[in-house]
Amino acid sequence: MAVTETNAVKREDRSAGGLAVEVIETSSLGDRSYLATDGEVAVVVDPQRDVDRVIAAAGRLGVRITLVVETHVHNDYVSGGLELARLTGAEYGVAAADEVPFERRPLSDGDVVELSPRMRLRALATPGHTFHHLSYALEGEDGPVGVFTGGSLLFGTTGRTDLLGEQQSEELARHQHASARKLAAILPDGAQIWPTHGFGSFCSATQASGDSATLGEQKRSNPALVLAEGDFVEQTLAGLDAYPAYYAHMGAQNAAGPEPLDLREPARAEPDELRRRLHHGEWVVDLRSRKAFVVSHLAGTVSLGLDGPMVTWLGWMIDWGAPITLVGESREQVAEAQRELARIGIDKFAAAAVGSPEQLAADPGQLRSTTTATFADLAAALDGNPAGKPAPEVVLDVRTNNEFAASHVTGAVHIPLYELKDRISEIPAGAVWVHCGSGYRATAAASLLEAHDLVVVLVDDAFGAAAEAGVPMTHRS
Repeated sequence: MAVTETNAVKREDRSAGGLAVEVIETSSLGDRSYLATDGEVAVVVDPQRDVDRVIAAAGRLGVRITLVVETHVHNDYVSGGLELARLTGAEYGVAAADEVPFERRPLSDGDVVELSPRMRLRALATPGHTFHHLSYALEGEDGPVGVFTGGSLLFGTTGRTDLLGEQQSEELARHQHASARKLAAILPDGAQIWPTHGFGSFCSATQASGDSATLGEQKRSNPALVLAEGDFVEQTLAGLDAYPAYYAHMGAQNAAGPEPLDLREPARAEPDELRRRLHHGEWVVDLRSRKAFVVSHLAGTVSLGLDGPMVTWLGWMIDWGAPITLVGESREQVAEAQRELARIGIDKFAAAAVGSPEQLAADPGQLRSTTTATFADLAAALDGNPAGKPAPEVVLDVRTNNEFAASHVTGAVHIPLYELKDRISEIPAGAVWVHCGSGYRATAAASLLEAHDLVVVLVDDAFGAAAEAGVPMTHRS
């Protein structure tokens, strides 16, 4: 498969010590993996499950992977570390304190792995995101050049501290504060920071900022390095919101040792089979853009386009293990969705279908379209001028709790998208005008509501335009 926005690989050259770092981005999950090399051998940090991207990067550079390490047992994706080590013969480094059933090199605070005369990796205990979290300082001939911080120190924030349970979150927040300061104390200000999380990941305590940073820059701006412990803990805990339900399955799968990845194409579903699956209420996911979905789609399909965070929202909404059928315009779309979903452990599919809605409909009566609007249209409709659209009986906001608390349409019903399928019965009768922050989640919500025969108007617009358009708003005081 061709490299896409969610499979991006970019090079970051580090002249210090002659080392280089490849950044392997998985933007759909808000994560990064890394390959560091001296030009001959390489270490890989926190690889995603689809390790072919890493192997391709190593091949392009002509380097041999001799070590694979994890900063922690991941909760937001299935690790490819064990499989990458198996395929390359590399050592697999995991925190010594983590009990796992597979062979690995146990690493503890202060352990140094000599990768070559020119490159070393030093393990640094940085609990906070998890209890056994490790960061890894990358050292060249002249000393440290950077640090792989995993879910510890991120760009402008830190990793969240509640993934092991709310009862542990305050203790871990205190650890997180101490760990960030430990890194700041023992590493030079010029050291680069290479975090795994913080690019849209729900593993961030708060929204990260920036695309790169040095430790010195973070000393001036990162809350963990500028706030006292008590203030940091209070701010961190106050900012935490819900995280995806599939996280409950990731840690256990990684601790057990993930199975090798299988990206073979699912069985092809013909129109009659699609209709049967939709009739039984199965998850049939339309992977096209929301712009294409609203024009025409099969009744009962759920819109989760590949142009947005499909994997996060599908993994959050489904009942784990429920049958899923992927519907795309092309085999390439289906293959991309398989790869995305395999990263969170969804790798067995009921079926797949390829074609336009008109080609996949068993009869024309299956075809639907969705009425769309802007926030200006909503303002006019609330003033009694719906301009040919169904008058709004309900304004439904499907954003997260923190988003809604900060600002929302006055009188709106709030049901986060990840709860919607189980709470549709709570929505009052009448036409539902549904919105989110940009239109992506609202389109998914609209498709769920339409599947339950509700009258829906999709507000496909940026939430920031609502107040200016004249929509009455309530803001956090």
